[in-house]
Amino acid sequence: MIRDITLGQYYPAVSPIHRLDARTKIIATLLYIVSLFIVNNFWGFLLAGAALFAVIFVSRVPVKFIFRGLTAVFLIIAFTFVINLFMVKGTVLWQWGFLTITREGLRRALFMAVRLILLILGSSLLTFCTKPITLTDGLEKLLKPLSKIGVPSHEIALMMTIALRFIPTLMEETDKIIKAQQARGADFESGNIIQRAKSLIPILIPLFISSFRIAQELALAMEARCYHGGEGRTRMNEIRFRRGDAIAAVLMVIFLAAIIATRYI
Repeated sequence: MIRDITLGQYYPAVSPIHRLDARTKIIATLLYIVSLFIVNNFWGFLLAGAALFAVIFVSRVPVKFIFRGLTAVFLIIAFTFVINLFMVKGTVLWQWGFLTITREGLRRALFMAVRLILLILGSSLLTFCTKPITLTDGLEKLLKPLSKIGVPSHEIALMMTIALRFIPTLMEETDKIIKAQQARGADFESGNIIQRAKSLIPILIPLFISSFRIAQELALAMEARCYHGGEGRTRMNEIRFRRGDAIAAVLMVIFLAAIIATRYI
């Protein structure tokens, strides 16, 4: 389960998606997320899914690697599906005691499950195709206009990128702690829910200590390199819009127009 968490990982490849400006990919991801909430029928989800798989194909990131991230959130998707399946009133399709499945509930459950799956896959693709340092530069460029009103754009972009970057590191550290505790005879599988929750304490305490250690080492490394924030900071490789970004922007506008059009089907 721990190894199945792929959020925040970068997959190195040579593709048109990897070469796009980080700002283009961030804006495209946000617009894609917004489009999923604009959709009000399955035709819209079919179009959104087709567009997503086209981008995955162009990005040259293995489909198996992308779908592996769904394993970690399977329980959330299943819980959302079950809640919507039994809690929506309407035309009864099946009933047993107090459990009732309606046509409207089944439609809502499928609707929410598909939306969550596409949302997770689409947002994960951003980190798969963008290096952390490039993602930081892109976020800082997008937030730079807010610095005129006192918003620390560089610090916010840096914190967001560090948080994403260290998700795989913390997952790997958690995996090591679990294996170390199991080697000492710890049992995380048997018992009821309360007993299983208590068995997580030998994992959480070392994980917190390790997290603070990693944060302290990162802070010391930044101080040793005379890091003082974004003021006067220069970059070896400046990001800039190219022809591919213009093509991606046009395609995104066409996609949004098509998504809006599906609302009237």
